[in-house]
Formats: sequence, C-alpha cells, structure tokens
Amino acid sequence: MSEEKCPERPSSPARASGASSPVVPASTISTAASAAAASAAAAAAVVAAASESSTMDRRHAVLTFEQVRRLHDVMNEVVCIHGRGNFPTLEVRLRDLVNVVRAKLEESPAEGGGGGGASGAAASHIKVKDIRLNGGAASHVLATGQPQPYNDLDLIFAVELSSNKQFERVKTAVLASLLDLLPAGVSRRRISPACLREAYVSKMVKVSDGDRWSLISLGSSARGRNVELKFVDTMRRQFEFSVDSFQILLDSLLLFYECSGDLSIGENFYPTVVGESVYGDFGEALNHLRKRLIATRHPEEIRGGGLLKYCHLLARRYRPANPEYIKTLERYMCSRFFIDFPDIGQQRAKLENYLWNHFAGPEEEALRYRYLTLLHGVVEESTVCLMGHERRQTLQLIQELACLVLCQEQHRLYQQSYEMATVGVHQVFPAPPSPCSSTTSTASSAASSTASSSPAASPPPQPQPPLLYAGGYYYAPVIAAPACFSCAACQWMPCT
Repeated sequence: MSEEKCPERPSSPARASGASSPVVPASTISTAASAAAASAAAAAAVVAAASESSTMDRRHAVLTFEQVRRLHDVMNEVVCIHGRGNFPTLEVRLRDLVNVVRAKLEESPAEGGGGGGASGAAASHIKVKDIRLNGGAASHVLATGQPQPYNDLDLIFAVELSSNKQFERVKTAVLASLLDLLPAGVSRRRISPACLREAYVSKMVKVSDGDRWSLISLGSSARGRNVELKFVDTMRRQFEFSVDSFQILLDSLLLFYECSGDLSIGENFYPTVVGESVYGDFGEALNHLRKRLIATRHPEEIRGGGLLKYCHLLARRYRPANPEYIKTLERYMCSRFFIDFPDIGQQRAKLENYLWNHFAGPEEEALRYRYLTLLHGVVEESTVCLMGHERRQTLQLIQELACLVLCQEQHRLYQQSYEMATVGVHQVFPAPPSPCSSTTSTASSAASSTASSSPAASPPPQPQPPLLYAGGYYYAPVIAAPACFSCAACQWMPCT
C-alpha cells in the first residue's frame, strides 16, 4: 500500500510528522501545507527584521513547543467580560476577541464596521501592523518550572494614531466589537455606544503628547481578569522591569488558526512564534524570570518610577539581581513617584487602586500587608526629595493602610475559623467531663447525656467585629465573656 506523506521542509515553521506516520487524506495535507506556508510567511518577516543587527538578535527568540502549547491554551481561554447592572456577561475566547477587534479596525466605515455615527464615518480604516501578547500572560507563557500567576490579559495592537480621528476610530471599533459579542437574544437596537462603555469599559486612557497610544480596559478586576487592549503608535518606555518586558507576536499563530481549520497543535506540527524582550536581551530577561530576579534601568522614565511594581515584586519573594545598584535606583523610583503624585490625596487614590487591581482573591489579599510594609521601608530609606512633614504624611498614610489591611485579614481568618468550628462543632468542641460524678455509672450516664446535648452545652464562639479607626486611634470591640458550662449537680457553686 502506497503512503501519501507530507514533503519535508527543514526550515518550515510547522513540523510535519515523520516517515512512520499513518495515511493522511490529501485534503488534510493541503490544509496543513497552506497553514505551514502561511505561518512561515508571517514568521519569516519577523525573523528577517530581527536579524538586521546583533542587538536585534538578542532581543528576539523563537518559542519552544511547550511555550507554544501554553500560548495556545491562553489564546483558547474563555474570557468573561462582566457587565455592570443588567448587562450580560460576555464569554469569548481570547483568539476570537482579537480577531473581532482587528476586523473592526480594518473594516472601512462605509461597511458599518465603526459602529455608525459621525465619528465612525469621519475616519478611514486603521491598518493593524502586528498584534502582541504582553505583561503577566506573556511571562506565564515563557516561564518554565514554577507557574507565573497573572491578573490581566494585555494585548498590544500596533497601529497608526496620527490624528484624533484615528483615536476615535479605535474607541468606536472596540465598542462595536462589544456589541457584536453580546449573547444571542439580546436586543441591540437600543444599546448605544455610551451604554456599552458604561457597562463593559473599566478604564480608558488616551496619550497624545509625545507618545501616542490608547488603552481600553474591559471587565472588572473584582470579578475576574481584565482584558487590556493597548493601541500603540509610539511609546518610548514599554516596560518597567525585565521580568515584564516580554512581548509575544501573535500574527503567525492567528494565521495558523485561520489556515489549519480543525487541525490541532502537536509536537511535530505547530507554528513558529517569535518572542521579544523590549528590555534588550531576551536571554538575560528570561533568566531573571526563571530565577525571580529584579532588574531595570532608568526608572525615572517610568510614570510613577516603578515604585509600586518594585515593592510588588519584593512581596512575591523576588530578589534584586544587583542589590547595591538597585538601592541606588530606589531613590530615582521614589523621586519620580512623588513628582507624578505630589498630593497626599493622589497618593492615597493611587495606592488604593493598586491594592484593588493587583491583589484580588484570598491568596493575593494575604500579600497586602507584606507589600505595604515593604513599601513603607523603601519610602522611609530612599526618599530624598520631600520636606520633612510631607515625608511623615506619606509614611503615616502607608501605616494607616497597612493597619487597615491587617485588620481586614485577621477578620477574614477569624471568619474562616468560625465557619470551620460551626461545621465541625461536635469534633471541635467536645463536652467537658462533669466534676460532680463519683461513681462509674454516674460518669457514664453523665457522659452520654452531655454527648447528646453537646451542641447546646458548648456553643462555638461568635464572630467578632473588626477594629474601628477614628480620629487617629484604633478601637477594639468589647468581647463578651463566654458562658460557662451548666451543671445541675453542683449546688455549692451555681452557674450564672
């Protein structure tokens, strides 16, 4: 029986099966070949651009199969975009969300892709140069060994934003994408773009002074992962630290999905995906990620100086790659933070928003107190740009937030212990032996009677209210003394 096998391509981005593979239909071979060729065309442009100089070579690397598999899992993850009020939750795969947004951007206004209206008709379609996965999700894909948790899904669309009309076009395209992603059966006629923005957009940023980029954050961090869509024309500083400097180009993977149909990714058949570290050296940044090291350069170029992210890494047990050098950079971090947030009200709002957005969930909330303690130490040691009273105000603010977080954490732990005690009251709170029994028969009867009535005789402790803060003082609640066990046999010391 003659076998029909795929031709070998030594440099092809898709790995074909070996000589011992079973018979494959010709239609499947054609689809696989087209997927491989399309993926090769997309990846070849990236690799060619990366080989222009030795510096560019160090910035890029080709992902392994395990990394591509993790990227495939992330792109096929169902993202829940929760709506406010009565708006339904949008459930969509990340790869589908990316395709819808790109299609809306590249659709001409005459076709209705911009969602209609004057703003949609005023601007032409926007060409998407490339799409990248950024931030914690990219670090999760590239990390080996221990997993890297991530809170948000950060996507970068490289577009041209030379005018305000194009900024408006980006916003209109995203809102039109949300309209198309609404579940079946939802009436779309009376839903305006303003309603969609109020329901699904948690943050919208526009930067047109020097750098030109826009950020639209979808979802609510309190109920799940946010999806942050960043549309970038020019951005001088694209990273804070080496461990979050990775960007994974998705064009070859998206083209592979489009051409391969139902073919699944395997160890011998997967697209070539290129990653980039905007830190400058991909290998060095990946080594920092694996060994949990902290490294950066010129923190004064970062908004906020990277101070909050630096303390966040310390709270997660990251260590400075060069402790002496990072101590010097701490002064620049603090100086830039207080330049961007000079008022105590702005500092409070920034800290509270950071705690809310980056420490969601019980496991993350447990790190809040450690994070604020480390932040207090860095500000106390490395702040050189504030007056004495301003420095004391900031330190007092951090102390207040730390005490509040600690009280909330202790109250949460107490609630957990109370719930466990309520569930296992028979095992956790056994009835004490009666001190008035003298004979064996009396003791056995007393034990049986108390065992039958142990829940009523030994109630679990009641939950305590949290500490209250007012006027610069913390007030502890009045805790009532627990009731003693009743004993009808004792006449000389009655229970009250």
